[in-house]
Amino acid sequence: MAKWKKISIFLILSLLICICIVVSLVVRRPYRTVVAADSKICSEVGRDILKEGGSAADAAIAALLCTSVVNPHSTGIGGGSIFTIMSQNGTVKVINSRETVPKTIKEDLLSDCPCSQTGGINWMGVPGEIRGYERVHRLYGRLPWSRLFQPTIRLAREGVKMSKIVVRYLDGIKNRGARQLFEDEQGRMLKEGDTMKFEKLADTLEEIAENGADEFYTGETAKKLLCDMQQAGGSITLEDLRSVEVSEVEPWKVSLGDYTMYFPPPPSGAAVVSFILNVMEGYNLNPASLEGKERVLTYHRFVEAYKFANAQRKLIKDPRFNNVTKAYAVTRKEFADRIRKKITDDQTHDAQYYSVTPEVDTQGTSHVSVLDEDGMAVSVTSSINYMFGCAEYSPQTGVILNNQLADFCDRTNQTYTGERPPSSMAPMILRSTKTDDIIVIGASGGTMITTGMTMALMNYLWCGKSLNDSIAEPVVFVDGSNSLKFEPKFDKEVKEALKKLKNTVKYTKRFYNVVNAISKHNGTIYAYSDARKLGVAAGY
Repeated sequence: MAKWKKISIFLILSLLICICIVVSLVVRRPYRTVVAADSKICSEVGRDILKEGGSAADAAIAALLCTSVVNPHSTGIGGGSIFTIMSQNGTVKVINSRETVPKTIKEDLLSDCPCSQTGGINWMGVPGEIRGYERVHRLYGRLPWSRLFQPTIRLAREGVKMSKIVVRYLDGIKNRGARQLFEDEQGRMLKEGDTMKFEKLADTLEEIAENGADEFYTGETAKKLLCDMQQAGGSITLEDLRSVEVSEVEPWKVSLGDYTMYFPPPPSGAAVVSFILNVMEGYNLNPASLEGKERVLTYHRFVEAYKFANAQRKLIKDPRFNNVTKAYAVTRKEFADRIRKKITDDQTHDAQYYSVTPEVDTQGTSHVSVLDEDGMAVSVTSSINYMFGCAEYSPQTGVILNNQLADFCDRTNQTYTGERPPSSMAPMILRSTKTDDIIVIGASGGTMITTGMTMALMNYLWCGKSLNDSIAEPVVFVDGSNSLKFEPKFDKEVKEALKKLKNTVKYTKRFYNVVNAISKHNGTIYAYSDARKLGVAAGY
């Protein structure tokens, strides 16, 4: 009997070891080319585009279109995006198609801030998403434009299973127009596992696929969209849609150890991410920095750097209408050195010390990272801003509408026609100066983008963690009022130690930080789509 018991235990242990090995191989599987999107199905859509000979840019566009159906609360063609693209020869460009301020907006709109008052059609910016796709495809695409739309058109018609992620945010639209998209025939809200169909959106995507981007901005789709928006009380006109332009600019860049980090200039919030990383780099972090008592000091320094970073957000503005010299200075090593000297290792300070005024925190967005066999890398973040945007949609087109103008809240009292609002979006590409190593990374989650990206890059670059573990590690978020919010399963000892340093700690029900990244190290490519949003990367 004892003999059989030992054999049984041995077999069980052997089975567990085999399972662990298989899981490890699946999770850490190397690729030749890969897509990291918010969902398995959309990563696979992008992968299939690559298999057909499409470029990383083609795959990114297809994956984003797919995400507008699978995660419609996060992104869609009624919003805008920022692409950071590295071509095969190493040249990096930024393509910004974020939404813009229409010619006419509600008088004293910004007096309705904060975010509790920023739902509704009045907060809609002029969508730039499709114009952005058009420019990126023209510059970097290989497959026909219409091919990129086909998988999403099919998904929208046949339907996709509603995930718990989408269900989680439906309460926010239960009394709004967008609710109709997520009701069954009896008017009841769909549940997890139910099938979502977007047949009007499928029709719209077919028209855009056949007629090009102009269909959305000047064609029949534009007329339908305008009719619905105006009936809902919106102020966007055909002239606003016709006037949409895409910005093609050089990236800003900073050195980070052996890497050069390329990122979009304002109104992207990537400069704030670079500032925190510059501050933390000066502490010479290593794997021991997250062990024993050292980990408390490391997180304390990170939290303090983040508080100073919050004070810099007000500098993030559209450079076409504002002076961003100070925002550029935020990315400099000298500024990080000066701030690091102000961080004290045994205490915290009041808000005035960090020159901080509270800001509204946001939650939305979606990110896709792609690396193809030819070496083209794409890091793109897309958004309709808050969950389900302004919570309204266009019945004739099926397009969910953004509320991007809410990003001006607590940043300015004046806006300009055509101005893009500030954003936490930070699609980045890091390239080694010594090897061919590359990191393609970005995040979604509104203001939690900064948290997700800085902690993931710290963990990966300096603290010896794998790409998977770097992203999966629980985070601490410093909100707009400099209060700390800890993700579930965050290190309890560190949490208590930070409390003792008189940090204000608040509870939040949900964390929105979702990082999707790809790394090429020593010739081997790995990818990770954040499990927080049920993401799974796909490649071959």
